[in-house]
Amino acid sequence: MAGSRQSHEGAAPEPCPICRRKSLPRLRPFCSERCADVDLGRWLTDAYAVPAEDGDEDDGGPILLPGIAGQTGEE
Repeated sequence: MAGSRQSHEGAAPEPCPICRRKSLPRLRPFCSERCADVDLGRWLTDAYAVPAEDGDEDDGGPILLPGIAGQTGEE
């Protein structure tokens, strides 16, 4: 199964995205549990956000699921 990240044999490992130190294989891409926790905290406090494309905004309407009987999309 191919992953989204490619392995570059012989290439230097990516540095920790928080402090730029050498990352540890067991904590990849981080160098320590502290840096992993800092990153998680940033996600949880919305310091990081995945950008939305135009048209991805919620219009407030009902969410229709395929295969569920009785859904009309009207209230």
